[in-house]
Amino acid sequence: MTQRADGRTPDQLRPITIERGWSSQAEGSALISFGDTKVLCTASFTNGVPRWLTGQGRGWVTAEYAMLPRATNERNQRESVKGKIGGRTHEISRLIGRALRAVVDTKALGENTIVIDCDVLQADGGTRTAAITGAYVALADAIEWGRDKRFVGQKSRVLLDSVAAVSVGIIDGVPMLDLPYVEDSRAETDMNVVVTGRGLFVEVQGTAEGAPFDKRELDALLELGVNGCAELRRHQLAALGQEA
Repeated sequence: MTQRADGRTPDQLRPITIERGWSSQAEGSALISFGDTKVLCTASFTNGVPRWLTGQGRGWVTAEYAMLPRATNERNQRESVKGKIGGRTHEISRLIGRALRAVVDTKALGENTIVIDCDVLQADGGTRTAAITGAYVALADAIEWGRDKRFVGQKSRVLLDSVAAVSVGIIDGVPMLDLPYVEDSRAETDMNVVVTGRGLFVEVQGTAEGAPFDKRELDALLELGVNGCAELRRHQLAALGQEA
C-alpha cells in the first residue's frame, strides 16, 4: 500500500487529540489537534435567542471561525484590523454552524443560544474539519451546562447525533484521507466530508483542482471520509467519557 511523506497509509488519520475543557471560562471547550493543525473551540451559552427567534420556542446554534495571525508560516493581519471579514472566514463559519445544527433539536434546546468560536492556533491543512469535530465536543458540554443550570429540560434530548468532518483528496492518482497542507496544496481532487455518527452526510465540498474525477474515485473518497469520521466519532466519545 502507498505510504505518504509522514509514513501514514492512504486510509489513516493523522494523530488526533482532543483536550476537553481546555478553557476554564467557557461553558464548553475543546482543544483539538489533527496532526500539526490545532484549533481551540469554545462554546458560550446564553439564555435567550436572537430577536428574530423570540417567542418561537426554539433555540439557536451558530459558529464563528478565525485564524490567528501566526497560525501559518507568515503572519496574516487580523481581519478585525482590516475592518472586513473575508469570504473564506464567512464560508467556514457558516459551514460549522450548519454541521452542528444538523444534529441539534432546537426545540429541545429551548429559547437559548449557543455560539461556538473556533480559533485556529496552528494551521497545517484541514482547519475547518478539525473545527467541526472539536466544536461538537464543546457544544455537548455547553448543553449539559445549560441543563445543570435548568435552562434546558432535564430530560430533553437536544443532541440527536454526533457530527465530525475530515478532508479527503486524490494525490498522484491515489485517494487519501486527512490531508496536511503539503498534500492539500498539490491534490488533484480536494474534498471535505461532514458526516453524522449514524453515517449520514451533512455536507460534501469537492473540487477537481487538477483533472476531473469519475464516480469510482468519488465513491472511494466518500468511503474514506465516512470511515475517517467514524474514527473521529470514537475520539469525540472518548473525550466526552461516553461509550460508542
